[in-house]
This record gives sequence, structure tokens and C-alpha cells, in this order.
Amino acid sequence: MEDQRHQDGASGRLGSEQAAVPDSTMVERTAPEMTVFACAACGAALTRPLKRLPAVPEAPDYAWWEAEEMGPSPATVPSGCYAIETEPYGPPLVVAEAPGPVMPRHGIRYNIDGQPLVSQGPRGNVVMNPDDCRGLMTRHASAACCGATPDGGLNQVCACGTLVATLCSDCCLPYELHLSPDHVRALSSPHPAPT
Repeated sequence: MEDQRHQDGASGRLGSEQAAVPDSTMVERTAPEMTVFACAACGAALTRPLKRLPAVPEAPDYAWWEAEEMGPSPATVPSGCYAIETEPYGPPLVVAEAPGPVMPRHGIRYNIDGQPLVSQGPRGNVVMNPDDCRGLMTRHASAACCGATPDGGLNQVCACGTLVATLCSDCCLPYELHLSPDHVRALSSPHPAPT
């Protein structure tokens, strides 16, 4: 993954700014560049071609306690897109000086002694709509009433057996898939996927 991050071109640099576009007329004549994320261990494609957003959107408001059927909240990231998480996400959770979200788009969490917790997990995760992934299976998920939580860290495994992502799918949490930048690589795909 480290080699992929240092390649020339914006699509190969996770967590970095997009390269400057030399000529606006060139953009109008070419298809937008898309990115496919693949397992760094075996090379299997894990996503369809995705377009990068400038930032992770805010999670949609969702009254999960009023839902007729239990299930995941609406997805944070629109289908066909991804964004880079700039804040720590996932374990370890450590004691904080003041209460605040334990992770981006999550509520406040306390330990058994009543002390507020925050994530000291990795930065630079690729956040996407879980419905845009392919070939992943859930393993070692911290379960909740009707889905997975990110509390236990990586919980999605590639067909080759490598843990590559963290699914957050419980009804009271944001519906997101976080690909680990250390376990996936970005591949340029010049055209959007067929619909």
C-alpha cells in the first residue's frame, strides 16, 4: 500500500489532495477518473469504480427507534462514491479529557468508570457505502442488536482471508464501510461502472 500511495497521480494518493487539473476544457472532454479498491494481499477487486468526494458527508438524520423494521440507517456516503476519513476511527478507545463523539459521526461513549472515550484508531480510512463493496464476508464483528459495530476493529475479510475493512451497520449507528488503507490499494479506473 505504501508504494501505491507514492505513485504519480491523484488516484493513487489516499488522504492527499487531488492533483491540479491543467486545463478545464480537458476535463469536459474526458470521463471522470474513478477508483477501484483492491485487496493488497491478493489483488481482488473489492469495490466497483467509485468517485472521490472532497470529504466524508455528515450522517443522515435517522430516527432508528421509530423505524417499522430494524436494520441499518441510511448510508453516510452516496452509492458510487468514497471519501477519506481524516479523523481517528475504530479501536483502541482511550479515555478523553472531555466528552465528545467517540468516533466521527458516532455519539458519546463512556467506560465502566464513567470516563468519556475517544478513538485513537487509524486515520486515512476509505469510507464508502457498504452496498458498493463486493466479495467481503463478516468476521469478528462486535455485534449489536441488528448489525455490526466498529468497536472491535477490522471485521470484513476478503475471499483470500485477509481482514481489509470495518463495517458499521447497526441500526443506531451510521451505515458505513471503512476500508483500511494498510490493507487495500487504489487502482485507477478511467470510466464509471455500467449501471
